[in-house]
Amino acid sequence: MPHVLVAGRLHPSGIALLDATPGVTYDYVEDVSEPSYAPLVDRAEGLVIRTQPLSGATVARAGKLRIVSRHGVGYDAVDLPSLNSRGIALAIVGDVNSVSVAEHAMMLLLAASKRLVRADRAVRDGNWGWRNRLEAEELSGKRLLIVGYGRIGRHLARMAAAFGMEVGAHDPFLQKQGWPVGPVAPQSDLGQGLAWADAVSVNVPKADEPVIGAAEIAVMKRGAVLVNTARGGVVDEVALEAALREGRIGAAGLDVFDDEPPAPDHALLGFDQVVLTPHIAGLTAECGERMAISSVQNVLDFFAGKIDPTLVVNAARLNGK
Repeated sequence: MPHVLVAGRLHPSGIALLDATPGVTYDYVEDVSEPSYAPLVDRAEGLVIRTQPLSGATVARAGKLRIVSRHGVGYDAVDLPSLNSRGIALAIVGDVNSVSVAEHAMMLLLAASKRLVRADRAVRDGNWGWRNRLEAEELSGKRLLIVGYGRIGRHLARMAAAFGMEVGAHDPFLQKQGWPVGPVAPQSDLGQGLAWADAVSVNVPKADEPVIGAAEIAVMKRGAVLVNTARGGVVDEVALEAALREGRIGAAGLDVFDDEPPAPDHALLGFDQVVLTPHIAGLTAECGERMAISSVQNVLDFFAGKIDPTLVVNAARLNGK
């Protein structure tokens, strides 16, 4: 069995799984940074990694490495071409965090619509009269556009419908492959969908360009709510700042940022109609345990020659023996 490097703090259940597997040895670095684990990567045959980068330079040092297992479903911080050039597998955890992320997106929709930060501040500052400005808005009867209608988007649609929202979704992949049966109406044109919606939740992987930039914001309803629980860079932060300042976007909820953590002088930190969370949508206690177990199990299954191929995102050889 292999020597594994665990880079970043895991739920104890993940470490317990390693301890319970005969013949497996491991190094464990709880800090979530590339410099903290890079000095140990040359020993590793398997790597379990949190959100920190895995650069090409670090891959080059990892002469024994055969599989990288992400503690999550995104891998934009991983140098995938470097792994591909060496035939190193990259695995993700699959559907273990979709409910957690959908719940967080729903919470941000509610908090932003109700202007929760301003309401909390009004009480703490003794500004009880703020309540008479009637800034809080209802979700019932409003239109929600979900950009990206995968597992997370479908859970969110169910939750939003329970709040009385009319839900539409935009997903070019599903538009080609076939839309799932259900009550959510497909919005084939993103611009038309944005113009239709009172609130927008972004649930797509990061691409080379923002999915929601200045042009997309320009067609949204004035005062709309925008939520991003996907990845930093999916929403253009400069365009969002300008839209908030002009009142085009009424409120926003952000769990992800271009740079994490954002700098103390980041412009979006200055808006009290914006609800900010530290990339925790998938970090519930329950989901943290599921991700830890799944990410470790992927490494063990790889070396046992039985990893689920649907969890391997590149074309690496899957037989770990």
